[in-house]
Amino acid sequence: MAGLRAAVTVFFALDGFVFAGWVVRIPAVKEQTHSSASALGLALLGVSAGAVVTMMFTGRLCRRFGNHPMTVTCGALTSLAVALPPLTHSALALGGVLLVFGAAYGGLNVAMNSAAVDVIAALRRPVMPSFHAAFSLGGMLGSGVGGLVASHLSATRHLFALAVVGLAVTAAAGRTVLRHTVPAPAEEMRSAETTPAPAPEAPSSRRLDGGTRGLVIVFGLIALCTAYGEGALADWGALHLQQDLSADPGVAATGYGSFALATTIGRVTGTTLLERLGRTRTLVVGGATAAVGMLLGSLAPTLWVALLGFGITGLGLANIFPVAIDRAGALAGPSGVAAASTLGYAGMLLGPPAIGFMADWFSLPTALTSVAVLAAVAAAVGYATRRAASA
Repeated sequence: MAGLRAAVTVFFALDGFVFAGWVVRIPAVKEQTHSSASALGLALLGVSAGAVVTMMFTGRLCRRFGNHPMTVTCGALTSLAVALPPLTHSALALGGVLLVFGAAYGGLNVAMNSAAVDVIAALRRPVMPSFHAAFSLGGMLGSGVGGLVASHLSATRHLFALAVVGLAVTAAAGRTVLRHTVPAPAEEMRSAETTPAPAPEAPSSRRLDGGTRGLVIVFGLIALCTAYGEGALADWGALHLQQDLSADPGVAATGYGSFALATTIGRVTGTTLLERLGRTRTLVVGGATAAVGMLLGSLAPTLWVALLGFGITGLGLANIFPVAIDRAGALAGPSGVAAASTLGYAGMLLGPPAIGFMADWFSLPTALTSVAVLAAVAAAVGYATRRAASA
């Protein structure tokens, strides 16, 4: 089981590494395709559109072919697809290949999270944050490596090398993943040793039916509230520091870095937190912490207080998304993971434009307080559904 857990963790890290590698080369691809800002924005929607369209479909494929084969397949496709963007020479072509990349990326997210839910059920420990910590660490490594090689390698060579690395990692970790069948929860194995009665079904075999659909949607909405904040801070955090607090561009860029670092730290320690507080308290405390942090970050009168607020927000939001996906998967298997992930991804799409409109109507600091509002909503919803969620 330790080997399977490690292999699934590698796929989470690979997912973050590949995606971050692509993100740091967006300026070079923009220049190569001679795209305007608006044309590039439309092309970049291809990633989101491809992911959202394929997430629910991937849930059905996982049920048919298995979480492990789909994780390996989508890992290979994601690695291959990341090499395509620098081969394009127009915004239209870029949008098309990003649709393919987004489809593979979204499929990998559903498949590997579904595999993680099975591992969690077998271990009987709330280790989902550790998987998502690997994604965050992979993203930090991918952006760091990308920054180092950006001035030495063209986008084509960099992303081709990234594809080769991704395929090699997929092949290495994939062998371990494919060797293991869906693990049985520990209590089921003990039951099987003492009685010939059939054990309860594993998470991967559960279905999204009328009895669980409502709860899965609730957890998806909690994921949406979290992803909204991540998307908003990624796109608007630096601008807020530079425009409203007079930070120079270099310091302003550390705003999202402080948020991402705090999120990673929160996820590394997330399993311990969940074991001590439980899922409901983790959701409530996390949402309340993020709400306080974002009020501090958006309304602070000085730069360093705002950076502290961003960090507190990252700590608060760190484990809400992993817990929501874990609970949705435990309730309805891959279909639950797909439904909650789709709603969560919708939050990441909704955040940046919503902040933009509110900034035009009011101000950017006021608009950013919506992140605090939704974090508080996630905490309230998590508390309100505590009994149903534990049933």
